[in-house]
Amino acid sequence: MTSPASVKVLDGYRPDAIPADVLQSAEPLLLGGLVANWPMVRAARESNQAAVDYLKSFYENATVGSFIGPPGGDGRVFYNAEMTDFNYRRVMVKLDEILDQLLAHESDKEAPMFYVGSTTVDTCLPGFREHNDVDFGDINPLASIWLGNRSRVAAHYDVPDNLACVAAGRRRFTLFPPDQLENLYVGPLEINPGGQAISLVDLKDPDFEAFPKFRTALENAVVADLEPGDALFIPSMWWHHVEGLDSLNVLINYWWRQSPAFMHSPADVLTHAILAIRDLPPAQREAWREIFRHYVFDADETTAAHIPEHCRGMLAPINDTSARRIRAELLNKLNR
Repeated sequence: MTSPASVKVLDGYRPDAIPADVLQSAEPLLLGGLVANWPMVRAARESNQAAVDYLKSFYENATVGSFIGPPGGDGRVFYNAEMTDFNYRRVMVKLDEILDQLLAHESDKEAPMFYVGSTTVDTCLPGFREHNDVDFGDINPLASIWLGNRSRVAAHYDVPDNLACVAAGRRRFTLFPPDQLENLYVGPLEINPGGQAISLVDLKDPDFEAFPKFRTALENAVVADLEPGDALFIPSMWWHHVEGLDSLNVLINYWWRQSPAFMHSPADVLTHAILAIRDLPPAQREAWREIFRHYVFDADETTAAHIPEHCRGMLAPINDTSARRIRAELLNKLNR
């Protein structure tokens, strides 16, 4: 099997002084030791018990969503064999109970899988970010915590840019550029483990007979192995397979978008396009491809230059006011 290349490594950056070009990179970047001085990281390097004790020092009875899988599943967060359900059960549980379970099973060769994903840090661990945080300047990201024992989350993409900071345990990210979509054999759009469509290929044991194009995806992939204190910048729309490699893994990630807050998620447009365009007759579908090319993908200052400014409507640059108007018009049409 092809061995992917390594992500570019940048050392020497501080969490209060990350250059703008790093946070706007079109390629993944591993920021070695970016958060190595976090108290959480220092506790994790001491022991799992010290890491759990540190997390519990901020705990205020929060309940979190947790994926719990049976022993023997190799930590894979996925569907069951028939793809009629998932291979784990989702439960709401007190965070301290999950932490206790992680310690209780830390020496098990085949422990049950415990996985808590995408939980807002300020909600479940108030005060944590006063001592363990990254300064993004004018950017106001969403900070989330992910924790559990050994786990494997299939390749998926996120719309926002992402800075993933390893606070405990080791993580391996295998990343694929956006143009590898066809080669990743992505599953259902609606029903998926974490709210995002995932690759159906098992990266640990890929079935190249069932998924032959995945070889091409691997040829274009890059890998990042992170130790506690390291961080990985993942650009918007890059597919990433994530592995938690130790009996206790804690990651703090920050999501933000480079576009204005008034802009809708492009994923909503995909849903509407599938509903309205995908099943049109071929000639009509090609006509709409040209319309999207002209008004969206190749749009520039010349697109509406021949129209007087006062009547360009949505063809003019969009701001918060015009976005509200367009959204209201769209909602009216969808509700008919």
